[in-house]
Amino acid sequence: MKLLEGRSMRLAQTMLVVFPSFMLFGYNQVGVGGLLSFSDWIKTFPEIDTSDKTAGATSQNALVQGTYVASFTLGALAGAFSCSGLGDWLGRRKSIFIGALLTLVGEIISCSSFTLAQLTVGRIIIGLGVGILSTIVPVWQSECSPAVNRGQHVVVDGIFITSGYALSSWVSYGFSHIQESSVSWRFPLALPAFFSLILLASVFLFPESPRWLVRVGRREEAAAALSRTRGDGADDVIIQHEVASIEHSLEESARTAATMRDIFTMGDGKLFYRFMLCIGLQFWIHMCGANVISTYISQIIQNNLGMSAELSRILGACALTWKCMASFVAFFTIDRFGRRKLFMFTGVGLTCCMTGLAITNSFPNTNQPAAIFSVLLMFLYNFFFPIGFLGTSFLYCTEVAPTRLRVAMTSIATANHWMWNFVVQMITPIALGTIGYKYYIVYACIAVCFPITVFFFYPETMGQRLEKLEHLFARDMGVFETVSAANRMAKFPECEDTSDEEVGKQKMEHVEDSEDEKREA
Repeated sequence: MKLLEGRSMRLAQTMLVVFPSFMLFGYNQVGVGGLLSFSDWIKTFPEIDTSDKTAGATSQNALVQGTYVASFTLGALAGAFSCSGLGDWLGRRKSIFIGALLTLVGEIISCSSFTLAQLTVGRIIIGLGVGILSTIVPVWQSECSPAVNRGQHVVVDGIFITSGYALSSWVSYGFSHIQESSVSWRFPLALPAFFSLILLASVFLFPESPRWLVRVGRREEAAAALSRTRGDGADDVIIQHEVASIEHSLEESARTAATMRDIFTMGDGKLFYRFMLCIGLQFWIHMCGANVISTYISQIIQNNLGMSAELSRILGACALTWKCMASFVAFFTIDRFGRRKLFMFTGVGLTCCMTGLAITNSFPNTNQPAAIFSVLLMFLYNFFFPIGFLGTSFLYCTEVAPTRLRVAMTSIATANHWMWNFVVQMITPIALGTIGYKYYIVYACIAVCFPITVFFFYPETMGQRLEKLEHLFARDMGVFETVSAANRMAKFPECEDTSDEEVGKQKMEHVEDSEDEKREA
């Protein structure tokens, strides 16, 4: 019995699958940061206590603490990379179920920990699950969403990630008032299990990706899945046309690239170019300073700007809540202005913020006006960042990746995302302690290159079906010509649609002829 179809089904999919998946992403990524200074936490895990120690012990404990915090990222990297085989072998729904199950197991281990080894194992397992979810869920969304508003469907990922950040920061602040009890850290570590359970209970209520079903030869199920997603009958001409278009795209991909090794060749589909678009985007996300502000904002406000611990926690939580609110800007603009404009807007904004932070942090922390401006710039940074980088980055990678290698390419790109995440988390405390304000100059120099790179190399994908984008990259033209053609398609879709429509018509005629021959036989 079909309880949900069309728009209502897509809304339910967003709330019951996408929302818990990316709440788990955001909450677990930054969740332990606010617990590290709690009294009972320090008493239970003295190996990662960095206060009241001799210089040598403090250095050793800081290294152990950094390793524990970053173990989540290493687990996520492994989980994302595993999807290169898992996603196409088991399908999207089963992969999501496995990811949710791993997060639940990791959360149970973490909140019941009495030793650092147990705590670290739990965090690694959570990372494995989140790595799988962060790779497969955007792919599933993009493959099930209509082209006209695919951007909105996938960009909500960023809204939910920042919701996880905000929830984690306020939960940590609230429980900091009872930090003498183990409940102060056990409950915050157990809370995300609620989202894991929602995900486990709901993922199979929704249809599998029609593109994966076509890929494994289940054409009729693919038509039924599209029918539920679009709200039309499975025998509708539009549904049959789209299934035929997916089949054609897979056939074309099979002739040009069928193995992981082909990703590293240009070939007819410009695979390496598309791969570098995905890899580059995940590099820019972290090397523009994202985790410096999100993960360490409270410590920066307290240690570098000289504010009290209580005020630093409140400002940090407010900044992450503001980041969540700013994420809605992308939701309303992604399918109106396109991906490129949002990328360039974000790049220019982050460059200005990092330049300003370098200037204001160059003053002593006793300079009150400079400290106030620094906090304002961090809030401004949290406005610009989610517009072009959070959900938008996951969306873009699924759009430019080829149909047959979409999961493989997306999994490698997402693993790259977690690798740079790990790098920034590990080097930031050391860099802030050694080069101080000059650390922000490094990010300002990197950020200024991002909008320039987008302008020359990143094609617009707004409003185009995935199969149409596949056809664009398959054309015999250079990189710069591809970018120009994609921009024209987004601005004047009717001017670039002829060849793709002809392909679809020919494929439909071929399908109809084949069915007639079967009836005659």
